[in-house]
Amino acid sequence: MKLKHLLLVPALAFLLQETQAQTTPPATGQPPVQTSQQPNQLDPNKLYKNISVHDPVMAKQGDTYYLFCTGRGISVWSSKDLENWKRESPIFATAPEWAVQAVPTFRNHIWAPDISYHNGKYYLYYSISAFGKNTSAIGVATNTTLHPTDKDFKWVDHGKVIQSYPGKTNWNAIDPNIITDEAGTAWMSFGSFWDGLKLVKLSKDRLSIAEDPANIPTIASRKKDPATGNPPSVGDNPVDAGGNAIEAPFIFKKDKYYYLFASIDYCCKGVNSTYKMIVARAKDVQGPYLDKTGVSMAKGGGTMVLEGNKDWYGVGHNSVYTFGKKDYLVFHGYEAADNGKSKLRIETLTWDKDGWPVVTAKAGNNL
Repeated sequence: MKLKHLLLVPALAFLLQETQAQTTPPATGQPPVQTSQQPNQLDPNKLYKNISVHDPVMAKQGDTYYLFCTGRGISVWSSKDLENWKRESPIFATAPEWAVQAVPTFRNHIWAPDISYHNGKYYLYYSISAFGKNTSAIGVATNTTLHPTDKDFKWVDHGKVIQSYPGKTNWNAIDPNIITDEAGTAWMSFGSFWDGLKLVKLSKDRLSIAEDPANIPTIASRKKDPATGNPPSVGDNPVDAGGNAIEAPFIFKKDKYYYLFASIDYCCKGVNSTYKMIVARAKDVQGPYLDKTGVSMAKGGGTMVLEGNKDWYGVGHNSVYTFGKKDYLVFHGYEAADNGKSKLRIETLTWDKDGWPVVTAKAGNNL
């Protein structure tokens, strides 16, 4: 059922729902629903609908859509029509060695990837982290094709792009997203809780940052006064993260504006999830990103794109793409009819007369 309100919310990387999804049986009469934690229960020769995912991003090569999301080694799905999905092999069969060294508790459960294409290569950025701490890092792998049957198919890992450290950096190095400005410069937005969402310039090869990590600006926060410290934790949210519940930035260029989507409040709590999506825009990729009322997202601003209702407890961690002549909003939501299990959502995105995004119709075969 369509959600009534419009708001884009970055998906929280605290994936408590993953644990719940492993033990929740599929609804009666529904096809088997596979979480990113249960690869061995899927038949690789079958197609599945209503798949269970967290933090989905997408790319299209030829006639095939490829979906990347949080999971063991990074979960991958493919589809010809955005409705019927085939489970593909994960990106990493074993944990990258650099990641284990950076985060000793890391066990190859990789969060919130981002996929982009540049100069003949696909760039897959991904997040590793200790739960509830900013002991985190973002890595990147490249490939010349997304088709697993192609003779040239091979993911090459380039290791760490950026890292955050408890007590040293008041930001969290997870939830990456890449945007290329009009001059051809690549920028990476990222972040979750702590001081909010950040934006940093990448090197020309896109494998490292090109700026001092000590001076990375905040582009979005729930704090109205950027000078204040981290707000207190809320409920069972980890104390280290504080209560600045914003994450999952995604920047999308449309006409003369860069649109910054983000997720606020709490994901990964099943029926108690409160995830929402917000948006603001700027004419310069570095901001400031202002909402409909002119308030900067760096000072607590943000216009609602989509939020939960009686059918979906929370929705968030979105990405935005143009396929054919249509724009699409890709995200996950916690479905009430399936005990709050996280499901893939793909909706058509249109734009009002003032250039603000509006969620309209269910995506299907009519691309």
